[in-house]
Amino acid sequence: MANVNKSVTVTIPAPGRIPFSFHWLQKLLKQTVVMMVLLFLWEVAPRMGLVDQTFFPPFSIVAEGWWGLAVSGDLYDHFLASILRSLSGFGLAILIGIPLGLVIGWYPLANELLNPVLELFRNTAALALLPVFILLLGIGETSKIAIVIFACLFPILLNTINAVRNVDLLLIRSAKSMGLGSTQLFYKVILPASIPTIFTGIRMSGSASILVLIAAEMVGAKEGLGYLISYTQMNFQIPEMYAGIITIALLGLILNFMLVSIEKKLSKWKENANG
Repeated sequence: MANVNKSVTVTIPAPGRIPFSFHWLQKLLKQTVVMMVLLFLWEVAPRMGLVDQTFFPPFSIVAEGWWGLAVSGDLYDHFLASILRSLSGFGLAILIGIPLGLVIGWYPLANELLNPVLELFRNTAALALLPVFILLLGIGETSKIAIVIFACLFPILLNTINAVRNVDLLLIRSAKSMGLGSTQLFYKVILPASIPTIFTGIRMSGSASILVLIAAEMVGAKEGLGYLISYTQMNFQIPEMYAGIITIALLGLILNFMLVSIEKKLSKWKENANG
């Protein structure tokens, strides 16, 4: 028999050197390519006369207006006023909506008592009640925070109720078969299983907290991003108006990213269970 010598070559990376990968670059390109195309069209369309530059200036001019507001400090002042109002109302809505939703979803009596009131107010547009809030609470900070709470409360509340009611019955039966009491069942099974649906409502409310506040600031405010957009539009400062709109979009994007990150951390148990 012939002897066959096989040599195996093992390449060991040099210590301290990590092989370079283009995976992250490809992912970044996929996520930004459409946005870059839109910005390119925004820049080119007004310059080619496809739209009126007076009312829709090129993106570079809008960026100059945004930078001017940022350097002067005006953008920071308006941004700070809006973010404080938005986060205050949003946070209070979470503190009210989640515990109340858990109670209504878990206890049938609470559902029977409160469900008619919820059905009444859930179909009432928040902005339709803005004049009522202004009449009762004035045009100061209280009315603006109150309208944000009202707009954010029902998505959180309703999603929390549905989350508790729609927990997999197999999980509940398995937990009961292991001897878990009602309190342990709630905290160890119901609440963790409800987190993804609850965060759906929280993310919806995050968007509502910004949109409703901006509309409220356009009606009665002396600072804030909504006031900035309204003021620049009335004074025909069109690039600054678009700069305010872009700032609102970035604010919503950042808020959503933060909420998604928190949701992933709180839902790690589900990822581990799936493999």
